[in-house]
Amino acid sequence: MNLDLTFFSWPVISGFLLKGLYFSVFLTVVATLGGIFFGTLLALMRLSGKKWLDMPAAIYVNGMRSIPLVMVILWFFLLVPTMIGRPIGPEYSAIITFVAFEAAYFSEIMRAGIQSIPRGQVYAGQAVGMTYGQNMKLVILPQAFRNMLPVLLTQTIILFQDTSLVYAIGAYDLFKGFDTAGKNFGRPEEAYLLAAVVYFVLCYSLSYLVKRLHKKIAIIR
Repeated sequence: MNLDLTFFSWPVISGFLLKGLYFSVFLTVVATLGGIFFGTLLALMRLSGKKWLDMPAAIYVNGMRSIPLVMVILWFFLLVPTMIGRPIGPEYSAIITFVAFEAAYFSEIMRAGIQSIPRGQVYAGQAVGMTYGQNMKLVILPQAFRNMLPVLLTQTIILFQDTSLVYAIGAYDLFKGFDTAGKNFGRPEEAYLLAAVVYFVLCYSLSYLVKRLHKKIAIIR
């Protein structure tokens, strides 16, 4: 097999890849923010000590973490439109699915971060008259976010890699851009090879930055 990488040029990047990269980054950012928000709520439900809050959150988190993401994407894309009577579209399906799925993973990260805070600080907040919500908002959660920041960023990198799964429902992500360019120029092997290289460079670079950040946080501590 003779590889010809000369087709990879600025017209290919601007015409096929930038659109896909934009959606992949957009999906990653939205899923991260939404996942952290809903994941924090799920973590607080699980740590509330109230069974009527803990049990539904535990079922949701454990259920989502036990199902492959691609299956959740396909189920939502294929089944929900039949239930509501109208199509949602691959992009919206991907966004909703990723937020719902990542919330389960971010929930466990945040739960570990909250539990890592010494109980003495919780008691100190209660001693000065703080409510449970005030204690969490002003004392516990800021420290938990700081402690879990490297883990949260690592999960975000994994999330970016997983965005390639939206190819299964036809959403135009970065991988779809490479696939389309390869088919249009008759160079699918080269396109898939370049896709692997681009994903590796992006994710490795981000992982390196996360490691540097983790070292800085460890020094500050």
